[in-house]
Amino acid sequence: MLKSVIILAFLCAGCKMIFGRWPWQMFGTTSARQQAVFRARKTLGVRAGASREEINDAHKRLVTLVHPDKGGRNDQVHEATAARDVLLDELPDGR
Repeated sequence: MLKSVIILAFLCAGCKMIFGRWPWQMFGTTSARQQAVFRARKTLGVRAGASREEINDAHKRLVTLVHPDKGGRNDQVHEATAARDVLLDELPDGR
């Protein structure tokens, strides 16, 4: 039993040295980019795989609702624009 624990400890340390992360950090985590894309989709209310036109339409609808002239705030407009930019960056050029 002790031998198994020692071997496991060495394997964990080796993983940390080689990959820079502990083994349990390598599973179930998403990158910052994936998280940003998820938040952008949620902000604009579009599905995964939305087209350029769907993204732009959702952005226009949201900006119309949160624009300062309609009682919204500038940071809401900036957030909507940033969400649109993140999703448009994810699209392949041909779409």
